[in-house]
Amino acid sequence: MEKSLEENKSIIRSLYEADNKKDLRILDDLISPDFYDPAFNLQGPEDYKKFELAFFKGFPDWIETIEDIIAEGDKVWVRFTATGTHKGEWLGLAPTGKKVTTKAVQMWRLDNGKVVAKDTIMDSLDTFIKLGAIEYTEKAKTFLLFNGM
Repeated sequence: MEKSLEENKSIIRSLYEADNKKDLRILDDLISPDFYDPAFNLQGPEDYKKFELAFFKGFPDWIETIEDIIAEGDKVWVRFTATGTHKGEWLGLAPTGKKVTTKAVQMWRLDNGKVVAKDTIMDSLDTFIKLGAIEYTEKAKTFLLFNGM
């Protein structure tokens, strides 16, 4: 039986709440064995859990705040703001102690109450610059200064 739009939004809210509490037990109930995330190349619930655990290690205070949530058909879109402090290794980057804020939109697809797909569009450039993974070229610095940034 297909879930209603409000039920689908509630399921996705539960995932964000679990992330914010760093409690992944709910994933076994809500992530389908067929789950796929092309943005982070994740397949199945175990990949999803490993990704989340690595993220929690890198940013133990990471919080995602839902700004908007919209459902239509079998999809739920979420626009959120996330903040966290880089206190542990993440993607090979040693901890910097720097606080980052990023904005993202995620599209979730559900089938009978289980998440089967997620795709993410995230503004990660500023985060990677703050963490020292990307440096501005001289040309970019000139451009940013010229444009008042």
